[in-house]
Amino acid sequence: MGALVKLLTLSCLLALTLPTLAEVGWWKSAQFYQIYPRSFKDSDGDGVGDINGITQQLAYLKEIGITATWLSPIFTSPMADFGYDVANLTDIDPIFGTMEDFERLLARAKELDIKIILDFVPNHTSDECDWFVRSAAGEEEYKDFYVWHTGKVVNGIRQPPTNWIGVFRGSMWTWHEGRQAYYLHQFHAKQPDLNYRNPKVVEAMKDVLRFWLRKGAFGFRIDAVPHVYEVPADADGNWPDEPRNEYVNDPEDYTYLQHIYTTDQPETIELVYAFREVIEEIDQELGGDDRILLTEAYSPLNILMQYYGNGTHLGSQIPFNFNLLANIGFDSDAYHYSELIHNWLDNMPEGQVANWVFGNHDQSRIGSRLGADRIDAANMIVLTLPGISITYQGEEMGMTDVYISWEDTVDPQACQANEEDFERLTRDPVRTPFQWSDDKNAGFSDAPSTWLPVAQDYKLVNVKRERGIALSHLNIYKQLRALRDEPTLRQGDVTVNAIGPNVLAFKRSLAGQKSYITVININDDVESINLDSVFTSISSQLQYVVVNDKSVRRKNDLTFSNSVLLMPKEAVVLSTV
Repeated sequence: MGALVKLLTLSCLLALTLPTLAEVGWWKSAQFYQIYPRSFKDSDGDGVGDINGITQQLAYLKEIGITATWLSPIFTSPMADFGYDVANLTDIDPIFGTMEDFERLLARAKELDIKIILDFVPNHTSDECDWFVRSAAGEEEYKDFYVWHTGKVVNGIRQPPTNWIGVFRGSMWTWHEGRQAYYLHQFHAKQPDLNYRNPKVVEAMKDVLRFWLRKGAFGFRIDAVPHVYEVPADADGNWPDEPRNEYVNDPEDYTYLQHIYTTDQPETIELVYAFREVIEEIDQELGGDDRILLTEAYSPLNILMQYYGNGTHLGSQIPFNFNLLANIGFDSDAYHYSELIHNWLDNMPEGQVANWVFGNHDQSRIGSRLGADRIDAANMIVLTLPGISITYQGEEMGMTDVYISWEDTVDPQACQANEEDFERLTRDPVRTPFQWSDDKNAGFSDAPSTWLPVAQDYKLVNVKRERGIALSHLNIYKQLRALRDEPTLRQGDVTVNAIGPNVLAFKRSLAGQKSYITVININDDVESINLDSVFTSISSQLQYVVVNDKSVRRKNDLTFSNSVLLMPKEAVVLSTV
């Protein structure tokens, strides 16, 4: 990293001013929690989590201070991609329960003041969806609901229309014998892409949103948004090939090509704005608290900022900020953390709210990716920076990736690879059953076996045990969550600095209130730091508010602001006195 970046991150940068209390809605300082339903809680003993299991454990979400939870797909599906291949967009898959079970979940969530957010998959359906069956049969109403092409004939052999490669390896095109044409699928062959250049598709998907909002969902996490549109076909109905990525030599691998024609098309942003109009429409119809959109996109920062809106149209309230998740690694230093945090805060449109994410169902867990001794640090970052915190189930107690052999692998992204390459692609290790206790199957299920194996360390890493350990990951998480109710944490400005390569620090401040300073020693050296040299208007003495198990200090201890001693991997929150 250049000297200029280091200088900027070391300097006391201007504080970012956040909205006043009157402007803050429920979601603007909320705690979101992702539930992967197959792995959260099994209520009926079949080894797979379900809706009733979620309902049974909603009180746990209240215990850890969650405002809203989004559920990975629970809709009718043949489960080729574990629910992301939806066959009926307005019904519940029997493996998870019934519509009545979902309604009971909504009722219990309302009692606990927890909002339910659903996963919405706009890019594709299952090939078993009635729409696709009718489209493949050539029915007039549905024939253009999906992307079809007869292909091209080269030397007498019919071939796919382009060289496009799918996320799950191999061609994006599969031949359909009945239709006598290829259909497009950016993911699995059982996940045909919808054709959003057909206005009927847009309206049909808007109706899906309306259905679940009227049912009682408070919004949607929108899956794989950048893939929804491809570049328009030319006058002859053809598309261009995508250029090579010269750094990748496996012609079946998704990264073999540069996906300039199949991701991040400008119409994608406009579709998000159209979906937000549905949210606003239902807000007007039903009243009550705001309903929201969260959008999943691993896209360049300048594109992500457009998801918020453009001054004329409202967009996604929460475009997922994957900066830390995607870019922070085991060897990242404090300058890198600071730079990535500033990237979002400094580029965010005025009046919008930041969000912070370190984990999800597609990426290696914090403790495996960064090291188990950095779990508390990651949770401190997510929970004490301004805006919205987003936690993937299990990260609050320090669950880590579980090794799953090739023979036991079920993730289609890995299964379509090979035994030599599957570990790079598999997402199974982060989707294993939630560890509730030291009982059989970690208290997740009474079944003889579970859909994925339970972690071997479940007797040490589980909710029941960590509740009883003062400085467990779970209890530190709960302390941090409680701190978020302080006005300074809800509304205060933020100043973020790297203090050398090993220490990240940021101060939250609000007129008339205590200031709070999060200080994290990322590496293995003992560090002595002078906070007076990087932050203005702090008291000469500071009080420890939250400590982790690396600290020799205890809560309520005092320290001088010009000589704060940090043990290796220590992470603390201090306050002015």
